[in-house]
Amino acid sequence: MKRFKFTIRGNEYETEIIKLKGLNALIEVNGTKYEVELQKPKVRTQLSIKKPSVSISNQKGNSGEQKGNIHIVKAPLPGVIMNVFVKEGDKVSKDDKLLVYEAMKMENLIKSDKDGIIKSLKVRTSDTIIQDEVLMEIEL
Repeated sequence: MKRFKFTIRGNEYETEIIKLKGLNALIEVNGTKYEVELQKPKVRTQLSIKKPSVSISNQKGNSGEQKGNIHIVKAPLPGVIMNVFVKEGDKVSKDDKLLVYEAMKMENLIKSDKDGIIKSLKVRTSDTIIQDEVLMEIEL
């Protein structure tokens, strides 16, 4: 899935998340596999994975917000980016495909809700995303 490097008490560890299901994960640390249970962080600087408040089986639009003439496209669920169909500067129309990501073992398509130009792209293929993470900005 995703590789990370951590330094703990001066020691460097290469870590790969092999499988993630709920709060249980199978990880590999420096070649050794471990089953671990994730805990909700107690400090603000740590990453927490939010559970979705609604079930989304075929995402046609996107979870976004408007700031002036900029439409911000956000991730409705945590997952992994599988394919990005646009790049910065591309003109998009309503219902154009923006990207596909995997969440909860399902492929989810995000389409444009607005006509505009891709102002900034915040993700690439294989990136791991969390719920409400900004994926891109569309200038209207």
